[in-house]
Amino acid sequence: MVERIVIFGATGDLTGRYLMPALAKLYEAGKLPGGIRITGVDRRGWEDDEAGFRRLVLDNLERHAGGVSASVREKMALEVVEYRRADVTDAESVISALGPLTGPILAYLALPPAVFAPTIEALKAADLPEGSRVAVEKPFGVDLESAQNLNRLLHEFLPESAIFRVDHFLAWQPFPTIMGLRFANGIFEPLWDRNFIDRVEIVWEETLALEGRAGYFDHAGAFKDLIQNHLLQLLCLTAMEAPTALHRRNLRDRKVDLLRAIRRLSPEEARLQTVRARYSAGKIGERSIPAYADEEGVDPDRGTETFAEVTLSIENLRWAGVPFVLRAGKALSGFRGEIAVHFKPVPHLAFQRADDPRPNVLRVGLEPNRVTLNLNVNGPYDPFDLEQIELGAALDPQEFFAAYEALFLDLLEGNTTLFVRADEAEEAWRVSEPILDAWEKGLVPLLEYPAGSNGPAEAPAEPEPSRSGAGREEPTPWAR
Repeated sequence: MVERIVIFGATGDLTGRYLMPALAKLYEAGKLPGGIRITGVDRRGWEDDEAGFRRLVLDNLERHAGGVSASVREKMALEVVEYRRADVTDAESVISALGPLTGPILAYLALPPAVFAPTIEALKAADLPEGSRVAVEKPFGVDLESAQNLNRLLHEFLPESAIFRVDHFLAWQPFPTIMGLRFANGIFEPLWDRNFIDRVEIVWEETLALEGRAGYFDHAGAFKDLIQNHLLQLLCLTAMEAPTALHRRNLRDRKVDLLRAIRRLSPEEARLQTVRARYSAGKIGERSIPAYADEEGVDPDRGTETFAEVTLSIENLRWAGVPFVLRAGKALSGFRGEIAVHFKPVPHLAFQRADDPRPNVLRVGLEPNRVTLNLNVNGPYDPFDLEQIELGAALDPQEFFAAYEALFLDLLEGNTTLFVRADEAEEAWRVSEPILDAWEKGLVPLLEYPAGSNGPAEAPAEPEPSRSGAGREEPTPWAR
């Protein structure tokens, strides 16, 4: 295992909220190498950089790593971490911060996408020791061309096996849940195609507003922050063909096959099949939320969306004609994170009812991790009456290891299975770029919705099932 971790962007929100707490939990569990050293690199300075950074690490661990003992938090901050002030985009500054390297390092780029390329070039100039690895946070680039350029720069001095493009959703508990449901149950896989499934929705709606993240989010928006990476990865797991084995190459090959089968939207299709919006002032519970355009650090002229919805088509034999709806939004009325598989209704109803029963829906809850299936059964009084019941199970929470803990173990051991491959990153941008181009040209208007609402009223309703009479499905209480 690599014994030295260098985090570029060490004073940022990602490092303080997720990376350092994950490393502290692994340290307490004895899962890190005995000689582990964590070097933080950033531009921020204190009168005494070392002491200032250690205070910052300790404060963040107290806020975000409450399950870790106080003694371990202090030991991490005082003995394991060190700090180097540097311009991460300048080769000489990075070389000076790294100092003489006697062994391989893990360089973790917890940085905005705009500085990935110069930081990678600086790492190349540093002549990293053999066995070193580079981890790059999402989003990997800002468009297809930038993703291709990043891959070219990385491959100039590292093999693909040493490059780790991070998407923490792949190390999250729903990943094995989806795989298990699909490929370990004889009742689902035979029905998992266009003949039985009407549509699929992959949703991440949250009550959180900007929460001080304008520096990142106002340049990314809801689409790049969630749909282009996280939700597309969930789409791959939901719709890909079965791998011959859960081996890194087999699994990633199948994901790439699926991405290549997604239809690139034309400008007219983007106009009809996508929605973008941002929140105006409103209330979420007791919280008063200012309009996004008035949030501190936001440039209102940039037109950044806080709500995005796209409907995609997969052009292969399994999925032709089935819409896949990907939706993400902030400052909404409630949280909903799920994959909802809507099955087609029965072709003939023997109950001679004027109204049809609601179709079956399989839901994989993303947080909390829960699986439910809606079924129509006979009512308790009239044997010819129907009611819908829900079969469900809450899965044990992912306590050890959570997403970033699992990712760090794989990073240190060199296991690339749960990371994004070069061609996979580029294919995700191939799907996304026509949508972003249409938005940039103003073909899709930027709508508004009040904070605390269900989203833009002008957004298209969920498509109805193919047989007439079936009503629109409301989210279950636990999911909304």
